[in-house]
Amino acid sequence: MIEVRPFRTLGAANHGWLKATHHFSFAGYHDARRMGWGALRVWNDDEIAPKSGFPPHPHADMEIITYVRDGAITHEDSMGNTGRTGAGDVQVMSAGTGVRHAEYNFENEPTRLFQIWIEPSHAGGTPSWGAKPFPKAERSGRFVTLASGFANDDDALPIRAAARVLGATIKPGEHLKLALDPVRHAYLVPATGAIEVNGTRVNARDGAAISGEAGIEIVGIEEAEVILVEAA
Repeated sequence: MIEVRPFRTLGAANHGWLKATHHFSFAGYHDARRMGWGALRVWNDDEIAPKSGFPPHPHADMEIITYVRDGAITHEDSMGNTGRTGAGDVQVMSAGTGVRHAEYNFENEPTRLFQIWIEPSHAGGTPSWGAKPFPKAERSGRFVTLASGFANDDDALPIRAAARVLGATIKPGEHLKLALDPVRHAYLVPATGAIEVNGTRVNARDGAAISGEAGIEIVGIEEAEVILVEAA
């Protein structure tokens, strides 16, 4: 089953400095039909104005993955970590027993990103943070694992969940296949461009909730950048 969730139907909030679109219930947006997708709890499509950002605030027991689409985000946390993550790259934070962090756009242009929260396999643990570049050229025509809770995904950023975050870029007319476990949940969003997933069109920034599928075949309609979460 593939359920397309058009971008225009998603929850939205405009705070001036932040324009946020919510694929699942979050903050002031509540939809009992969209509380998450398996262990995937949050997928926010955020635009952060220049010279602004999220001030220090706490989290616990959540795996938080940030995929930067345009601009850059600068991270600071109570563990003493700081780092700037640019477009196409990824940062992850395991909140564990508790951490405070801030995310700022110190750039002169808007920063656009996906903020993805996945419920951890176990509560607690020492908080951690990490970031890594993932050049788009290395994802051309194939999925690359960006973050993973599985030991065999050596090149991915580690998370504490039985889940993977994957990224690919696809050219028009190109076909890309991905095997899936039909008892798990997959959620796919094109950051840019339009694609077909098993014959179903998914436009830029739409969500596609996938279940009961042993695999998907993606066909590029336009040049597209795709992010997919596969979780319990």
